[in-house]
Amino acid sequence: MNLAALLEGIDHSLTGPVDRAIRGIEYDSRKIREGCIFVALPGEHADGKDFIQQAIDRGATVIVANERRPASGVTYVVVKDPLAVLSDISARFYCHPDRKLYLVGITGTNGKTTISYFLESMFRKAGRRPGVIGTVNYRYGSQVIAAPNTTPQSSDIYRIFHAMTASSCDSAIMEVSSHALSLGRVSGLEFDCAIFTNLTQDHLDFHQTMDAYFESKAKLFSGLGPGEKSKPKFAIINRDDPWGRKLIARVSGATVLTYGLNEKADISAQHIRAGSKGSEFVLVTPHGRRKINIPHLGQHNIYNALAAAGAAFGAGIAFNMVSESLQQAPMAPGRLEKVDAGQSFTVVVDYAHTPDALQNVITALRALKPARLITIFGCGGDRDRAKRPLMGQVAAELSDYVFVTSDNPRSEDPQRIALDIEVGIRRRHLDNYQVILERQQAIASAISMAQKGDIILIAGKGHENYQIIGDNKIHFNDVEIAAKYLRQHYHTSSVA
Repeated sequence: MNLAALLEGIDHSLTGPVDRAIRGIEYDSRKIREGCIFVALPGEHADGKDFIQQAIDRGATVIVANERRPASGVTYVVVKDPLAVLSDISARFYCHPDRKLYLVGITGTNGKTTISYFLESMFRKAGRRPGVIGTVNYRYGSQVIAAPNTTPQSSDIYRIFHAMTASSCDSAIMEVSSHALSLGRVSGLEFDCAIFTNLTQDHLDFHQTMDAYFESKAKLFSGLGPGEKSKPKFAIINRDDPWGRKLIARVSGATVLTYGLNEKADISAQHIRAGSKGSEFVLVTPHGRRKINIPHLGQHNIYNALAAAGAAFGAGIAFNMVSESLQQAPMAPGRLEKVDAGQSFTVVVDYAHTPDALQNVITALRALKPARLITIFGCGGDRDRAKRPLMGQVAAELSDYVFVTSDNPRSEDPQRIALDIEVGIRRRHLDNYQVILERQQAIASAISMAQKGDIILIAGKGHENYQIIGDNKIHFNDVEIAAKYLRQHYHTSSVA
């Protein structure tokens, strides 16, 4: 595509020839190849302008930045907002692939990944060909790509959508993080449906206040008005969440479908029963009622199922297909994932890393009436400190015993993070815990102390297969570590 066509209508000043053929658009200088545009993005830890020469050396022929730096042999484009321009030119370069896909965006603090798995199952049941962009991975056709971010940068999104359409996908299901909404990664995308799960404390290191956090989420719904697509738009909102009720009043240009356990919701669940093999409830919708059994534990997963059902109805999927696929949907990796080596107690791994998510998961496991519930968790470094004592309080109050450990400490001292967690435990005058900063050792200790009928919850990392310590990202997988010590435990027990 020609540079002049990409820049049409964009406010800019230009030095150098505009008649250039463009082979790609990159914001990472390491990925530049001959004939690419390099968009120098400002950042918190690094400024893209510092990598302009590296990009030129690798073959960039056009530089887009918010100010001019010395550079020769290239076309230099100065714009006010490189992030916005990155989105605009990527949409044009890839020929607006979002307009060729039925696009669902899922936002909220908790539940996004599980909903994406539910919804993917429903779309496939209905004969759709969905692609997914989410926390666990990006997947479409035969491609499964590890996800470095829940929501990638705008140019990556358009590139992935273009690949989805080339793979005959007709739909895209996308987890949309608050960071992505705040930083403009999804600006310009035309969503057909937006789902709001809930809003609980998280990411306040970035957003500062819950109101600002909410406003970032609300941006997804402000873009549901009329666009290039002719089909009606839908907003699927959790009516039981106070922030969800606030959001309902903000939606315009879209049909709102509410979900919840309250009878006033459009889509609700009644006669709920929890068991060790999952949850049973009656799905109540404007399209019909049916008893549903899902293998997912916990009331929070019933909410997730209802949200997915609402989005499926918005997409025109029949009630029978929705109800059948709910019962057949696979579990998302690292979400109450069992680790079994034949032991007499239960071990589950879950991604819960907020106070609300941890409470939901522990409550779900409590409903199974274990002999004891043993929880292992930590909090991430260089992230929201305010949630640490809250998570400590939740874990200690609802568990019989707690191991406080590390979870991606990054540049922070793990001991300091643990002390922040202990504040919440001591505030409740509880002493049913110990601190073992080495996560592998904490898992081993919990397994060693477990007895018949106990449940061990390893929370915080879920599907992740790494620990970030300082600047190092090392391999670490809770499921693998638990399985290793369970095999040792089971072997030792058998010998004894």
